[in-house]
Amino acid sequence: MRNKLLSLMPEFQLIQDAGLQEKTITVWLEAMAKSGWTVEDLQDMPFTLLIRHTPINIVSHTRAVTQCSLKIAEVLMEEYHGRVAIDRDTLLSGALLHDVGKLFEYTRRDGEFVKSREGQLLRHPISGAAFAGRFDISQEILHIIAAHSKEGDGARRTVEAIIVNHADFVNFESLQIE
Repeated sequence: MRNKLLSLMPEFQLIQDAGLQEKTITVWLEAMAKSGWTVEDLQDMPFTLLIRHTPINIVSHTRAVTQCSLKIAEVLMEEYHGRVAIDRDTLLSGALLHDVGKLFEYTRRDGEFVKSREGQLLRHPISGAAFAGRFDISQEILHIIAAHSKEGDGARRTVEAIIVNHADFVNFESLQIE
């Protein structure tokens, strides 16, 4: 399962700190194991339930948010010449993990992806951060996961969390335009 996940999301390998890379992969693998999803299920799982019958799966969305986050960070660091400090590995791990809670938020009923009981009680930013916290993931990364969506509105976000939040919404809102 690990090799299949890595082939689907090669962005894991962009994390330079080997320990953090391994923790980030482990969170995904353990979330899949706990929720009973396979790699094949991830390819079917919609990235959102808010866009009915979206053809974009959670893997494509996670990859797009991660790649957008990285590009935003690169531009900020290049153009602002050190005035913006960004921890690249923290950013990458947070972007890769930002929607891992959806593995708990969703269930499949009669062939359709719907909100699970857990998802009705806790949205994915909260369940994802709580789950990732079990794997010695830093507070900065947990902050990105918890604050990437409306749950973070009104809170002071780190620069990495700001980037992932905006990358996520650029991807989501771009797909709502018809």
